[in-house]
Amino acid sequence: MLDLAAGQMRRASDGWHVILRVGAVEHRVWLREPPTLGANYAAELPFDGDFDAHAYAARRLWRALNGRTPGAAFHELSRQRRERLSVAIRALDARDAGSTYRAIAETMFGKTRIPDRAWKTHDLRNRTIRLVQSGLALMRGGYRDLLRPRRKNK
Repeated sequence: MLDLAAGQMRRASDGWHVILRVGAVEHRVWLREPPTLGANYAAELPFDGDFDAHAYAARRLWRALNGRTPGAAFHELSRQRRERLSVAIRALDARDAGSTYRAIAETMFGKTRIPDRAWKTHDLRNRTIRLVQSGLALMRGGYRDLLRPRRKNK
């Protein structure tokens, strides 16, 4: 059931941004003109690199508006990927707070796993550095890539 009262609508310089709540799912819609109850609408989908995601989102909205289950989200992050992203952000936060790679590794992997000697060549040092770099990439806009599915053919 469409709940317009639970939705949100705001006008911006590029048109109208509407959040429709249909059942338990929120759908985000952009309109050129203010929405009108009872009007028929069409979806314009650009043939760009994100066409699959746009088409899937339009289909989910259509299904929800017609009383069907919308189906699963376009792509879900695996538990392992979510955990790695969380660790990367924690590592970046620690580095930004002034922690050394060694201190970050000791916190994340346990002090007993970090050798007293040979730290410079230890795989956990390299792993910690990669985690911080992943966090930096997310901070610099890479988080948007999480919204897109991984492409097998580039």
